[in-house]
Amino acid sequence: MSFKILVVDDSAMSRRSLKRVLESDGYAVVEAEDGMSALETYHLERPDLVLLDMLMKGMYGLDVLAKLREMDANARVVIVTADIQNSTKEMAIEGGALGFVNKPFAAGIVLETVAGILGAWSQQNGIDGTTN
Repeated sequence: MSFKILVVDDSAMSRRSLKRVLESDGYAVVEAEDGMSALETYHLERPDLVLLDMLMKGMYGLDVLAKLREMDANARVVIVTADIQNSTKEMAIEGGALGFVNKPFAAGIVLETVAGILGAWSQQNGIDGTTN
């Protein structure tokens, strides 16, 4: 079984970059370009993890995070953002985010963060989600 990750970002370039990094490590990737399509895609695809941008047109990342957590209290979300303010991180953690990746991102940090969260989750649930 391969883990499925939803990448949410209004920048096509960021989505492509994250997708390339994740797929190179064996993850299945689905994409959404804004908050509303993220919620719809989450509902339809039920990904194992969401990588969520904070600043998007239409719906702010923290609002998307709140809606995802309303839909699924166990949603696993990592914030991917250029906003490095501590207050933003605190609000996201309070909202249920499990991690942060700063933009511009390094592939190794993305993969380490994703593997750490999914590894802990799969271990707790007895799931083999190996990507290779």
